Amino acid sequence: MTAYAVFTRDSTQDPDELAIYNATVKPTFEGHPIAFLALYGDFEVLEGPPVEGMVIVSFPTMADARAWYHSPAYQAVAQHRFKGATYRCVLIEGVG
Repeated sequence: MTAYAVFTRDSTQDPDELAIYNATVKPTFEGHPIAFLALYGDFEVLEGPPVEGMVIVSFPTMADARAWYHSPAYQAVAQHRFKGATYRCVLIEGVG
């Protein structure tokens, strides 16, 4: 069943670290069945605290999503995201 990873950027602390993340994350997708559904497009917060932006990606299964997120390649690059901003990431399984 399709799974989605929803990344919400709450606040930026270090734009230079985010720039490194953005410049180096693409190779982590290789070999993983990832599809981008939303990438920092226009959005409106209807409930909850304000956010700076969101990314939504899909994978064929939760196992595929976890395999990419927990891969050594992604975790190495993600350290720049962790230093650059406060994010939330949620994996959620779609409906059949």
